[in-house]
Amino acid sequence: MHLRATALTAVAALSLTPGLTGGQETGSRSAVGSRSAVGSTSAAGSRSAGRPGDIVSSSPSSFQSAPGHPTNTQAWHITYRSTTAKGAPNTVSGTVIVPKDGKEGPRPLISYALGTVGLADSCAPSAGFPKGTIVEAALIQRLINRGWAVAVTDYEGLGTPGDHTYTVGRAEGQAVLDAARAALRLPEAAAAGVTRKSPIGIMGYSQGGQAGGWAAELHRSYAPELRVKGTTAGGVPSDLLRLAQHHDGNIGAGLILMAATGQNAAFPELHLEKYLNDRGRRYVDYMKNNCAAVDAVAGLFKRLSEVTVKNPLDQPDWQRQLHASDVGTRTPDGPVYLYHGTVDALIPYAFGKQLRADWCGRGATVQWNPILLGEHAEAAIQGAASAADWLADRFEDKPTSGNCG
Repeated sequence: MHLRATALTAVAALSLTPGLTGGQETGSRSAVGSRSAVGSTSAAGSRSAGRPGDIVSSSPSSFQSAPGHPTNTQAWHITYRSTTAKGAPNTVSGTVIVPKDGKEGPRPLISYALGTVGLADSCAPSAGFPKGTIVEAALIQRLINRGWAVAVTDYEGLGTPGDHTYTVGRAEGQAVLDAARAALRLPEAAAAGVTRKSPIGIMGYSQGGQAGGWAAELHRSYAPELRVKGTTAGGVPSDLLRLAQHHDGNIGAGLILMAATGQNAAFPELHLEKYLNDRGRRYVDYMKNNCAAVDAVAGLFKRLSEVTVKNPLDQPDWQRQLHASDVGTRTPDGPVYLYHGTVDALIPYAFGKQLRADWCGRGATVQWNPILLGEHAEAAIQGAASAADWLADRFEDKPTSGNCG
């Protein structure tokens, strides 16, 4: 009951609802990045050398499921090689967590994609786990209780130099897959049963669902050596342009600007700055330097016209780039468990239905689970247990045909 209460409280801030790392912290952009250099072991070579998934540095960390709630786990803060949306090498940070249960043989590994945590480095999951301030830690603890290891990416630009490429699907998906590669290459995790024989599952909700969906679609071409048995994705913002148009004029308009900031970080040729007025520039600066609750971000304004001199969403280059992050344009090569709340106001139910239709139409194996009367936060907690059960069956190689028919 305590875990459920903790998770229910936590999930109120899940994804497109920025998770807190100790409140509205002004984000020291170097706070997390400098931490990896203290007491760490560095991989050979420079940040521009090596393969995607190679460890750049690692250092002992810790994982708390809530403030003041340490767990029976080992954890390591890592930085690892990955790839930008444009195909250039980069370095991403993250955390690898393994139960202290004495198991030495291969254990399942989850590459877990968190929902939105903000744009400042201080918001990074790896910064919040030791303090117990990451809201989805309660859900991750449930996976650890099953004896599974978990690798959590910080995504590009959280805890490492540069701005966070928030909502950029390809960058997110590659970071998720490379987090799994990095966990498999971490010697300390190998000693605790994370080996190349470990079956791998991908999990994510909302922004994490977008990232997980992209990882599922990229697996065959980007990381085919990984033994990915299945992907679970919930509350997926599968069409960013359509979602932005839905929220323009509504309470979620502030989140559109946050997503535009992330897209501009990956594609500076979009020149977001030329579309912003003084108020818009102040809000972007605020978002880049704070971890803020959803009402603080979403309620900043109601229309993009209040913060811009011209709407970037009307421009062909912005429309093309937002559609480049759509989920559902490629076929996952493994089975997918997809779920969505039927009364989700933040990412409407129609987005989940359309993604199911897109993947099913491409011949993917999809298990579709509508969460009846589930709002965005409610569906996250209600769908998590059944999603993990579904993955447990995949780890045991039980067959699944989905329910596309």
